[in-house]
Amino acid sequence: MGDLLSAADEAQALEDLHQRGCTDGLPVVIPTHDRVARMVLASGQAGDMVLGTMGPGHGVASIEKVAVAAVMAGCLPDYMPVVIAAVKAVIDPAFDLTEMQATTHCTAPLMIVNGPARHNCGPIVSGTGALGPGHRANATIGRALRLTMINIGKARPGSSDMALLGHPGKFTYCLAEDEEGSPFPPLHVSLGFDAQDSVVTIVGAEAPHSVIYAGDGDDPQGYTVLLELLALALANAPSNNASLTGGFATVVLNPEHSAILHKAGLAREDIARELYERSSLADETVKRLMPVFGGIPANTGEDPTRRMAFRGPEQILILQAGGSGLYSMVMPSWCAGAHSNSAVSVKVEADIFCEIPSFTKS
Repeated sequence: MGDLLSAADEAQALEDLHQRGCTDGLPVVIPTHDRVARMVLASGQAGDMVLGTMGPGHGVASIEKVAVAAVMAGCLPDYMPVVIAAVKAVIDPAFDLTEMQATTHCTAPLMIVNGPARHNCGPIVSGTGALGPGHRANATIGRALRLTMINIGKARPGSSDMALLGHPGKFTYCLAEDEEGSPFPPLHVSLGFDAQDSVVTIVGAEAPHSVIYAGDGDDPQGYTVLLELLALALANAPSNNASLTGGFATVVLNPEHSAILHKAGLAREDIARELYERSSLADETVKRLMPVFGGIPANTGEDPTRRMAFRGPEQILILQAGGSGLYSMVMPSWCAGAHSNSAVSVKVEADIFCEIPSFTKS
């Protein structure tokens, strides 16, 4: 066990953790020796096993330290494989964690879970209100990742986490894809994994931007309006995707909107290509409204007068989640860093998970 703190009782321990800046501002479960040991045991790995380092403080992310964060967040031991995969994803150099933690932009890591872990390590919710309150796995798994970024990565608001305002996803930002209800193959399969794999995909994301569309079932071309609306939201003029360009973005389709696009004969790759081609901004608009960014090189596609928001369709992640209705969501991104804060996917190593009898489901 690493360095231990001591307190007269858990109430005092909680206040001490708050004063040390070790929480996200909300109450946490006190990471006692027994609780952390149980979480480490559940991981099926040695507590001193090192996953990597986390910026900007370059703290060493060991299994034990990740377990501390999971306990504090309120995770069940079942959730540990997903938490560990998420930590592996953000410490991948392609994610640009150090720069992301220190940026003044509001970006936060959005966690998308695919495969059997959605059920075995949760359930991690993908339906109505998936990014809202009331879902323990979604809330605590995402929160555990944030607590590792605070306590291992040493990101502290105003000193090393320089987000000017932030957004609520910096507390927790986790959902599963609605694989069973989607007309498209699972996202992780489209990314090259096997269907039976469990995968965590992490992408830097702003808060969800609502996209309203009331489809006309009698209009065979109505789907093009939906595509246009989604693209307008992805490449809205004040966003980094439109001005800096070249970063990732996420599109979360509700079941009704997925069905409209599928009925039009579009696969996920077709939707991404259509959105890529529509997501652009006139170069003159950028130079007029944001002249400081006008000189930044950008992909112009086939029209040199327009700046493409993305380098290619592969930078647009598309999944189905949420309830049916009028609203889908898009999440633009930060687009900066050495690797443009790229999305990273990591396989969940659930086969080495060790069940804890008193905590597992009957």
